[in-house]
Parts: sequence; structure tokens; C-alpha cells
Amino acid sequence: MIMAPTSLEGLTLGKYRVLEPLGRGGMAQVYRAYHPQLDRYVAVKVLRSDLIEEGEFLARFQREARAIAGLRHPNIVQVFDFDVQDDIYFMVMELLEGDTLKAYMNTYRTRGDRIPIPDMVRILTDVLDGLAFAHSEGITHRDIKPANIMLTRRCQAVITDFGIAQILGATHYTISGALMGTLHYMAPEQGLEGHGDSRSDIYSLGIVFFEMLTGHPPFEADTPLAILMKHLNDPLPLPHSIDPTIPEPLERVLLKALSKRPDDRYQNAEEMATALRNAAAEAQITIPEHISLPISFAAGEPVTGPGAVYSGTAREQIAGASFAADDTDSSLGDRLKAGLASLGNNQAPDQNDPPIPGAVGLRSSHQDPAPLATLLSSWWNLLPPAARAGIAGGLTLLGFNIWAVMFSSATKGFVIYKFGWPVELFLVGIILCLMMAALNLVWLMIPAGLVLGNAVIFSYFSLTGRWGDWLFMWPLEPLLLVASLALTFSVYNQGTLKNEYIRKLTRLFCLGSTVGVFLIVAASILKGFLIVK
Repeated sequence: MIMAPTSLEGLTLGKYRVLEPLGRGGMAQVYRAYHPQLDRYVAVKVLRSDLIEEGEFLARFQREARAIAGLRHPNIVQVFDFDVQDDIYFMVMELLEGDTLKAYMNTYRTRGDRIPIPDMVRILTDVLDGLAFAHSEGITHRDIKPANIMLTRRCQAVITDFGIAQILGATHYTISGALMGTLHYMAPEQGLEGHGDSRSDIYSLGIVFFEMLTGHPPFEADTPLAILMKHLNDPLPLPHSIDPTIPEPLERVLLKALSKRPDDRYQNAEEMATALRNAAAEAQITIPEHISLPISFAAGEPVTGPGAVYSGTAREQIAGASFAADDTDSSLGDRLKAGLASLGNNQAPDQNDPPIPGAVGLRSSHQDPAPLATLLSSWWNLLPPAARAGIAGGLTLLGFNIWAVMFSSATKGFVIYKFGWPVELFLVGIILCLMMAALNLVWLMIPAGLVLGNAVIFSYFSLTGRWGDWLFMWPLEPLLLVASLALTFSVYNQGTLKNEYIRKLTRLFCLGSTVGVFLIVAASILKGFLIVK
């Protein structure tokens, strides 16, 4: 692992003399620095050494940083330079004077108020303009949240931290952990699969919009896994049910931005910006040319050095809440997987593990496994109500069917077994499909495919009575396995469309299984086979 000094104060990185730390984030340490030749104060962002891999990292760092430095837009923080010195990877950017949107929202929240809606629209359109430009250059942010939006003394919103997720995006933290970021603001496909596109940024900004309107994010829970499952499965709370004064046209824009499926959202930032401006006009909201100055600016705090610098209040906020409580968690993916594992382990919190915002401590692996009932209860609570009802109904029918098959064996009524066995397979297949759709676990398609395929084969035997045909039909079993594997991997490779394919296949399988059960039951009734003589 590459090691770097714990503090860089007083050192010189390239042309820049490091002065003082401004804050520490999940992926970088930020310092105030000075360029003596240009008489300019800048921000130097030093990437955390424990997130840096050997090998291809330098080439990726140079490639991504060069692309980010090419982003010249008034609503994107300007990157001036990037370099590596003594295994220290750093980026140099303009040092803005202002507060983060997170700090601004907290100021209003402590007064029991919210940002004026015209200012909200101005902030969002500024951010969307910056995102539209970046997306047109092929760059996505992947970590949009209030802490990464600055409100400057120039009375405009500026997006910060562009590119850090991309630079670190190919490290083992992302590959093994599947994701890197802040779950409260993360799009479903980004949280589940670890990748996204411009529409993922749209979703994240929609969460920011929701929080500005209502005072809190839409999905909150005690564990990171539970937050992720809410993004995937829970319906979005309607903002007007929280605050009836929210204009309906703005709510329409918000609901579209927060669609679960990327294809149902605005397809680019420019489209959302146009819709937001039209909604503001419909609601008779006049969008100000500039954002109202944050409360901390009212005192006219003097600038502490040449060029654009953080105000004292902003520096305090950045060093505190903005870089800690709501910051990107670079180990989130690994810890989310640990959260999944902890469902089966009754473990004590690891005191050395940094806390996840809104999450309970993760657990040591030195405790005995929890009882099976605890494990099943944990998974059951993750399912949406509709899936619970479907699975409960399927299990009830399955239990009755198993009882009937056992009864037929005890009474030597082979006819009940003959028709009950394929029905049982269909019911098991339906339950597996419902669990696959509810948990978005594509790998459940393998056992579901095998079970449903056998249900079809045994239905043929039951309806025709030609059980002897098994002698030449058994080669269908390996073909079923190959087909199930091929279909599963085909769906898995669909990227952001994977979950939509899972839902469509679930509906198809459940419909086919229901038809199969109906035909078998109808045939058994017509032939009088349900009566044990």
C-alpha cells in the first residue's frame, strides 16, 4: 500500500505551498495552498493513500484528471492542475468562498424553515446547467449530494468533487465493494450494481430536491442495506403529503426525476432543466437571477486572502459536517456486503470501523450465528408488502399441496400424487420468482428455471399418463440447467436494464405457472381424480 505523510502543512506540492487543512472527506483531504508566482490561493485535494492501487492507477489518474480539468463551466468548480509527488496524488482547484448547500439547508432547518422555493429552483437549474455540460463531455459525477454543491459569494451554485469517484472508480474498493458513495442520495442501479450514467446523477439531484422541499431524504433506515432496499422497492413518499404547500408542477418534475427505472427519468440534465423552468412558470414562480446570499454572509465577513477563498463560517462547516456526517464513504460497498453477511450473524459492533451515516455499527465475526428465525425475519422485513403477500399465499398453497401428496401416499391414492407433484413444483417456482423480483437477485433465476422446467415435464406426464416416456425425456434435465444458466447470465449482463428484465420474466413465469396449475387442477377434477376411493 502507498503511504503518504499524515499532514502536509508547510510542505510544497509542485508549485503550491500547503498552508492549512480545510477538511477531510471520505476520499480525500483538502488543504488551502498558495501559488507564490501567481499570488493565488487554491484548494489542494489529496487523495487518500489507502484508496490508491498500484499498477494502472497513475495512468487512470492522469486520464480522468485531464478530462475533469477540461470542464470549463461557471457551475463546475475549476480544476487548475493535477500531479503526483512522492506517491502523493493531488488535484489543484479554485478555492471558492461560500457555504455548502448542506450547511445552507441546516441553517434553515434549525429555524424550522426551508430554503425559499424560488431559490431552490435557481440552485437546481444552476446544478443542472453544470451537469448538462459535464454530461455532454462524457463525464458523470456519481456522487451528487448537498455537501458537493457550493453556494458562492457570486450567488450561484457550483458543483464540487467532479471526477473523484471516476478516478477511484476502478480500484478494488469499487470492484469488490460494488459501490462507493452516499446511499441516501444514490440511484438504485448505482447502489445495486456499482455503476450508472447521467440518469443516475438526475436521480441523486432529485433526492437533493426532495430534501430541500421536505427537510429530509425520502428513504431513511437504520442500516445501509435497508436504505438500499428502500431505494429499490419502496414507493416514493409524495412531497405534498408531507407539506401541502409544495406546488404540484414542481412535484411532477421531482417524481419523474426519482423514477426507479432510469428509462422513466429525464434522460439528460438539459431535459430536466427545461421541465423545471416550465414547472416554475406554471406555478407562477419567478426564478431569481441569483441565489439569495446565505445567512452566514449577512455579516459581510471579509475575505482572508487574494482570490476566492472559503469564508470562516464555511471553513468550519466544511471541516465539520460537510466532510464528515454526509460525506462519501469509500468503504461503503465492502461494508454493505458485511451488512448482508451480518443478517446471519449476531455480532458485536466493531469499534474500529467508522460509522456509516444513519447506520448501525457493523459487526465482528467472532460471535455465534443467529437463530434461523432471526435470519429469516431479517430477510422477510426487506421485502415489499406485495411480495410478502404473494410469498405467504404461495407457501400456504404449497403446504396444502404437500399435505395432499402425503395423504395420497398414506391412502395409496397415487392419483393425487400424480397431479399434486407438478402443482407443487409450479408453486415453488412462483415463490422463487417472487423472491427474485422482490430482492432483485438474478441468481434465483437458476433454481426457478430448473423447478419450473421440471414442473412442465411432470405436467406432461400427469396429463397424458405416459410416465414411461421418462426413458427418453431425461436428457432434458441438463438442457434445462444450461438454459437456466444462459438466461441468468444474459439478464445479468443487461446493466441498468437488468431489474426490468427480472420483473418481466417474473410476470411471464408466474403467469405460465398459474396457467399450468389451473390446467392440472381442472384436468384432475374432470377425471374425478381428486376423490380417493
